[in-house]
Amino acid sequence: MPNSDFSDAFFRRSASSRRRFLQLSAAAFSAVALSNCAPTSSENSDSADSAPASDKTLYLYTWGDYSSEAIYQQFQQQTGIKIVADVYDSNETMLAKLQAGGGDQYSLIYPSDYMVRQMIDSDLLLKLDPAKLEGFENVMDRWKNPVYDPQAAHSVPFNWGTTGLIYNSKLITAEPEDWNFLWENRKELSGKITLVDDVRETLGMVLKSIGHSYNSTDPAQIEAAYQKLLELKPDLAGFKTYGFEDQLIGGDLAVSMTYSALGNLLPVENSHLKYVIPKSGTSVWTDAMAIPAKAPDPDLAYAWINFILEPENAALAAQELKLSTPNKAAFELLPAEIKSKETLYPTAEMLKNGEGIQPVGKALDLYDKYWTEAKSA
Repeated sequence: MPNSDFSDAFFRRSASSRRRFLQLSAAAFSAVALSNCAPTSSENSDSADSAPASDKTLYLYTWGDYSSEAIYQQFQQQTGIKIVADVYDSNETMLAKLQAGGGDQYSLIYPSDYMVRQMIDSDLLLKLDPAKLEGFENVMDRWKNPVYDPQAAHSVPFNWGTTGLIYNSKLITAEPEDWNFLWENRKELSGKITLVDDVRETLGMVLKSIGHSYNSTDPAQIEAAYQKLLELKPDLAGFKTYGFEDQLIGGDLAVSMTYSALGNLLPVENSHLKYVIPKSGTSVWTDAMAIPAKAPDPDLAYAWINFILEPENAALAAQELKLSTPNKAAFELLPAEIKSKETLYPTAEMLKNGEGIQPVGKALDLYDKYWTEAKSA
């Protein structure tokens, strides 16, 4: 694993380019950035020269901020397998593509916890062969038998995190403590607020702000959340999972709902940005690695999963992407200042009101109905 000084220096150089990447289309990024992400033999280093020879390519479908050229190069140098990645900005986008026939395009995907359960129930995921997994013992105990995937039969955790608020401290001097900050200050911040473009996260957040579960199936509670979201809608700049970053940095936005992945990444180069975990509770999510049932080459997917399960590689990914690792051996390799960073590894007290997002059965139709109406209002 690179030492922390090297990792931090590399991250400072790469963070702004990763922000630019988030604004590219998935197709453009796949064609331009990843098809030749590792050195070829004509321009390689000594380490690349020693890579196993291979003409195989692993096709990934992943979250926008989980792609890293440095990690992909490390994988190719270690295995000889090339990487091509397409990206998505919500679980629902990923699911829709696979349901429309895209499941035979990718050998590995990154569904969130509740989506793992939903995809298992729809027979969209391959059951993993434990004999082909190397290093699963490194996973922390809480992920060895997760509620969304008993016995981790269909998925391996990649990272975990929270959903919260990132704000520009030049515009907001008193730190937001909870979700209700958005409603209490909506007039002063009108046009400078964004929420994530995700039905379960955003309606879940509103449910939490009025004292209900992220996973409510009560029609009256879901409607109440919809009505409260409508109160905030006129003061929103939009629903954006990605693409808000430069506006927040520059001051055109004041506060954005975001995942801790970006919440920890953006302040590295922009110290006036701060990420907070709301006190009333939020989603505590896991993003996993899984193999589609119709994957074109599952063996390449196993190669990637085993690569990530290696502690040194998991620690590299945690530092490079500013993510929280579920790999206990990798966690021990991290510098003390990272392990003690509460926005990456929150205390039990900070998470006591948190919830994992779970499938809501037939209530999902109601969520989708109100979500469509709220976005079009």
